[in-house]
Amino acid sequence: MPGVAKSRGCEACGAPLPTPSRAASGGKAPGGRPARYCSRACRQRAFRQRAERRDPPQTEPAGRGLPPSLDAFVGRERELSRLRTLLRSSRLLTLTGPGGVGKTRLALELAGSVRGARTGRAQWVALDSLRDGELLPQALAAALGVRERGGRAGVEALVHALGTRTMLVVLDNCEHLADACAQLAATLLTRCPRLRILATGRETLRVPGEVVFRVAELSLTPAGEDHEPAELLRSEAVRLFLERARTSDATFELGRGEARTVAEICRRLDGLPLAIELAAGRAGSLSLTGILHGLDDQLSLLTDGSRTGPGRHRELGAAIDWSHRLLDPLERVVFRRLSVLGGGFTAEGAAAVCAEGEGGGYGGGDRDGDKHRGWSRDRDDVGDGSLPAGGVDHFGRHDIAGPHDIVPRTDGIGHRAPHPLVRPEQVLRVICALEAKSLIVRVRGDEPRGAARFRQLSAIRAYGMDRLSEAGELHDTWSRALDWLAGQAAGAAGAGAFPDTAEGPLIEEQANLAAAVAYATSRADGRHVPLAFALARLQYGQEQLTAARALLSGVLERVQDCEDRGAALALAARSACLQDDHTAALDLAQEAVAVERAGRHPAGLANALDALAAARLCRGEFLDAVAVFAECLAVVRTLGRPLDLALCRHHLAWALLQTGRTTEAERLMQECLPDLEAGAPMGQLTAALHTAGAIQLAQGDLAAAERRFAAVLRKTPTGESFHALYPLEGLVMVAAERGELQRSLRLYAAAAAIRRRIDTEPEAHWWGQVEEVVARVKERVHPSGVSAAMAAGRRLRGARLVAYALRGTQARSVVHGSADDESRGRVAAIGHPPLTGRESAVADLVAEGMTNQQIASHLGLSKSTVSGHLDRVRDKLGVRSRTQIAVRVAGRPGGPESGN
Repeated sequence: MPGVAKSRGCEACGAPLPTPSRAASGGKAPGGRPARYCSRACRQRAFRQRAERRDPPQTEPAGRGLPPSLDAFVGRERELSRLRTLLRSSRLLTLTGPGGVGKTRLALELAGSVRGARTGRAQWVALDSLRDGELLPQALAAALGVRERGGRAGVEALVHALGTRTMLVVLDNCEHLADACAQLAATLLTRCPRLRILATGRETLRVPGEVVFRVAELSLTPAGEDHEPAELLRSEAVRLFLERARTSDATFELGRGEARTVAEICRRLDGLPLAIELAAGRAGSLSLTGILHGLDDQLSLLTDGSRTGPGRHRELGAAIDWSHRLLDPLERVVFRRLSVLGGGFTAEGAAAVCAEGEGGGYGGGDRDGDKHRGWSRDRDDVGDGSLPAGGVDHFGRHDIAGPHDIVPRTDGIGHRAPHPLVRPEQVLRVICALEAKSLIVRVRGDEPRGAARFRQLSAIRAYGMDRLSEAGELHDTWSRALDWLAGQAAGAAGAGAFPDTAEGPLIEEQANLAAAVAYATSRADGRHVPLAFALARLQYGQEQLTAARALLSGVLERVQDCEDRGAALALAARSACLQDDHTAALDLAQEAVAVERAGRHPAGLANALDALAAARLCRGEFLDAVAVFAECLAVVRTLGRPLDLALCRHHLAWALLQTGRTTEAERLMQECLPDLEAGAPMGQLTAALHTAGAIQLAQGDLAAAERRFAAVLRKTPTGESFHALYPLEGLVMVAAERGELQRSLRLYAAAAAIRRRIDTEPEAHWWGQVEEVVARVKERVHPSGVSAAMAAGRRLRGARLVAYALRGTQARSVVHGSADDESRGRVAAIGHPPLTGRESAVADLVAEGMTNQQIASHLGLSKSTVSGHLDRVRDKLGVRSRTQIAVRVAGRPGGPESGN
């Protein structure tokens, strides 16, 4: 073309880049630097790529994130603005204030406003149920999803996981662990340069660099002045009361002149949010005047009766105590007994802990009827004078003596009103009543088996524990709790020969189990052994290995000649394996086998042999592992348990695969898979499917191996899961063998990124195979192509990653017609109009993880055209997000294989 010199390529997209010639510049050499990019978009994309190479994207541990906000946040606009500024300029920010002032809710709102908070950059750690400061690193690791691998434990595991990642960690309720929190915060802030900590508590941590923000009460209108209703309604406390009153009673309306009554209620409660919310919860059953009169009585009661405690605690106690007085006698009994279940409870657990028997009638805390005296106010009174667990009165009281209190006699026996015996069938009704009265709350999103779960807020639970102690029922209630939890643990342990690998139902009761273990330990209770053992199993399943081994050490000290010793040794051996403590693992496993041989318990011997074989596998002693697994299989055959036999066959097949005996391994898998698919927990089933796929891959049957790996991915739970890693890595090798080199590299990079984020190491032999295959792939791909594919793979996460990994797997498993016919048939089957060819291409690229700009460059379209196609795709498929498009594409047979 005249006037245009030879074209060069854009450094970002490779498009022709015209350069002005001498003719175009009047015969003179063109001035300035030559163009390097075809557009501003390419220049910006190149800038981002250079920035990523200098500072690679940060990843976060797969922790619990932030709990959802289930109610509206009212007021505190100025505090939030100030706190956001402080959080940007300081690395340790502590919110302090009295109980019930709203520190936790304010911290949640603040953390939720942090950039990337809902995608893992902000993590919530609740400390109210933790009593031992020495366990703080393990509790923090569990909340953040940090796993102990490669010999790292405690603080070292946390430092390794957090590293240079940008993250905000919220430590909620630090006051009872102030020293431990201060030491851990100082260590992490020193060694993790991009970490920020937001703490809440009733006192400061006193760490250098700490910025303290004292959370005040909600704003109130001044007393003694005549305010207009509109001015009263601008008060944050009044707004909160009205919001919660309407939530409690949808028909609630503020009548003429009642705004002043609400303002007076809020003033009497000193603007404390928890007290206001509890009072507002009564709006459905009492008039506003009735609420105000009730608070008059309660505030005078606790102000006069507790001279030594902090004033704000007295106001909070008044609100809770007044709510407690509104309960009938049966509700009071259940309310205080629920306080031992600090980790929450279902109706079944509450009935087991609160119910005394099948009969009705009345009884007392010590079951000694001649000690019960009548009391006209029917208030629970002082029993044995004991304090809650830990010796702390949560309201700061050492002696309670007010006009409505009963003074204990010098012999320690208080005048207690008789209370009704609680029958199991009554508990569910009482729980519903307590929830309606805001003394317990329902836990949302934690109902995997359809059982509703509830909990008491920490301040209310502390009040209930005080009432339980005063009633003389503390030890009886704890005894029932220990019996119930021990029964749950025994049921989980008796499920099969390999209880350590089972997925038991006790995971929801872990916090209660930990509290029960602490209580049993303090009283030298014989139920300590089964409870500690059950807790150690849960911690083993979560890879909290240091805590599990510490518990097991205590169990082994207590049991010398009982059948529990062999099981404890086997679990300790498995924990040592995962910590790469191979010598200890082998010693423990060998001792477990010796104990079980002497005890003549076939199921226990099978469990110990399985642990010994696992220790041999970890040491790379594959032939020895095969021999031990074979002996284990012979023992399990005598038990008559099909599922245990199937599990043992699977374990032996995996060991045989490591020795190259694939034919024998395949036969074993064919024998065990039907039983595993019929009754094994999800984790055991996915592991077996992966083993079957690995065997077929070793035999060269790529299609069958791919089907197995894809089946595992479809069965794994959402989110980044340990169970999804092995099938992803299997698909890496399948793609490499098929010559799909870019796909292989992308999947490898995605899987490696997940392993880094959740800090888990693969088995050495398996990882060696994956690395060998990837090394061969990299030799066949240009370095720039390797870099591009690896970068694209690291960006794949969650549903997008699964969608990309599954693309094409269904198409290769069955014979179909053309891709367009398949797409149209699929869409018609689910009631949506078909996608055009261009819309299908755009949807496929969305599933690959491309942005609109990248799709536009790839297809030669404008960005606005791509946006229009995406709008039509969303409308036709009935979805709204890009992730939903990716998942729908993954389920469509015949999706094109990209990245090759």
